[in-house]
Amino acid sequence: MNAIVSFAKGFMNLFALGGQQFTSWVTGIIPTVVMLLVLMNAIIALAGQESVDKVAKVCGKNPVLRYFVLPFISAFMLGNPVALSIGKFLPEFYKPAYYASASYHCHTNSGIFPHINASELFIYLGIANGVTKLGLDATPLAVRYLLVGWVANFISGWATEFTTKYVEKQQGIKLNRSFDKMGQE
Repeated sequence: MNAIVSFAKGFMNLFALGGQQFTSWVTGIIPTVVMLLVLMNAIIALAGQESVDKVAKVCGKNPVLRYFVLPFISAFMLGNPVALSIGKFLPEFYKPAYYASASYHCHTNSGIFPHINASELFIYLGIANGVTKLGLDATPLAVRYLLVGWVANFISGWATEFTTKYVEKQQGIKLNRSFDKMGQE
């Protein structure tokens, strides 16, 4: 009987601890994320949709801009999963590689910019919690996560571009690489 009572108390304590964690989020990270989202939407509204489109086209012209700058700006400005939609402004050939890079940017930037992927922030916060329990500042961890992510995300995009070339050859197809021919297929 004591084992059943002990199990029931532990089970209910799990929900009490979950409630405490939820309360800390409601008074801590959630207002911060909401304010960052308001800022992001205000910047897009002030800049205008056409300006956002132009930036995407300029960034699509070389690998560094295509798999480093554009995915980062998209993730920062639009968050996950909307950042992935910026790939629609790229020619067909570059879309798989952009997606690979942008989807990773939505994760590795969340230590510094939690609004990018608030729904998965718990992953970074779990690691950061361990660092802070050691009496260390979590900011250097977030910066390292961001920097390593930038390199890994670029490599992911570029490697996927090479994979796309291989699949093209294997399938005997040629995907559009030109901005001039977009929408004419």
